[in-house]
Amino acid sequence: MKQIEVQIITELPCQVLILEQEAVAEGFRFLTRLIEEWRSGKNRFEAKGECLMVVLLDGALAGIGGLSRDSHAQRDIGRLRRVYVANASRGQGLGKILVNRLVEHAAEQFHAVRLFTDTPSGAEFYLRCGFQPADEEHATHMKLLKRV
Repeated sequence: MKQIEVQIITELPCQVLILEQEAVAEGFRFLTRLIEEWRSGKNRFEAKGECLMVVLLDGALAGIGGLSRDSHAQRDIGRLRRVYVANASRGQGLGKILVNRLVEHAAEQFHAVRLFTDTPSGAEFYLRCGFQPADEEHATHMKLLKRV
């Protein structure tokens, strides 16, 4: 049985560059932005309620995702950002585990979480994770939370 572990991180692991290459090959640039913003200090997911998490499969980096304050909404709304699972690790529930952990963390600080996805597969994934469609300029999906 494979071992799955989700961790909050405070430093970007070097293996994130492998995920970035894969994401770019799929046409996604958001991990490139994650790395650039991390290096510049623009976004390190370190404000109150924010975090950056990784999901490890048998000790290897399989996915990453962040939670930040939503700059397009009220201050008590979080935003899922930069969620990505390696292609070889998909279909094993890792993305859902990661998103659920991010949402659990969000419930400590926020009353809702929003996100934006521009792919049909992403939209379907977030619906399976319990998000509802949101027809807003800066959000395609939203989930109301019960504060812990």
